Amino acid sequence: MEEAVESKQAGVPSAPEKRRDEWGIVLDFLQHGHYGMARSEPVAYVLGDRYFSLLEVIVREGAALKAGERVYVGDGKRDQIKYIRGRVEPSKLTSAGREELPHVVEGIIKKEPEHFLAFFNKAGPVSMRMHSLELLPGIGKKHLFAVLDARKEGPFTSFAQMRERVPLLPEPEKLVQRRVLEELEGKDKYRIFVPRAEPERGPRRQ
Repeated sequence: MEEAVESKQAGVPSAPEKRRDEWGIVLDFLQHGHYGMARSEPVAYVLGDRYFSLLEVIVREGAALKAGERVYVGDGKRDQIKYIRGRVEPSKLTSAGREELPHVVEGIIKKEPEHFLAFFNKAGPVSMRMHSLELLPGIGKKHLFAVLDARKEGPFTSFAQMRERVPLLPEPEKLVQRRVLEELEGKDKYRIFVPRAEPERGPRRQ
C-alpha cells in the first residue's frame, strides 16, 4: 500500500491496485426511478461489500431488488444491473437508504471480519505524532498502547478474541462501523477502509 502520509490512505499494506467493488448490497430500490431523472427507470442504491463504493445503479426491467440483497456490480455480465449510473454521497440517498446504510455496513464487517482485523494487526503510524489506530472514533493513547501491547502476543483472529485481549475496547467492530460511515461522509482526509473514488468516465455500461 502507498505510504499513508503521502496518499492519506491509512490502512493495511498490500491493497490491490484496482479498488472497484465486484459485489454490493442493496440499500433501497425505486421501481419508477426518482425525481430529476430524464426518464423513468428502475433505480437502486447499492453499497460495495469490500471498498464501500456508494453507487446509484439502473436496474434491468423485470428485476425487483430488495434491501439487503447482494448484487453483482462488476465489469462482467450483470444479470440484474443494467449499468452503474455513478457514485453518490450519503446525503443523496433516500431516507430508507440512509436508514439502511449503517446496518449494511455492520453486516459487511461481520461477514468478512478478517479484512478488518487486518487493520488492527498491521496498522502503523500516519505521522510522527499519530498512529492510524487513533483514527478510529474514541481511540486515544491509552487504547492505542493497549492494542499495540496485545498484538505483540500474536495477531487478533476474531473480534471476540480481541475483546478478551483488549478489555478497553469492548466493541472494536462498532469502531470500524463508525469509521466507515465517517469516511463515506468525507469527514477526514485520511482513509482506512473507504478508498478515494477513482475518476468516473461516464456511466459504467456493459
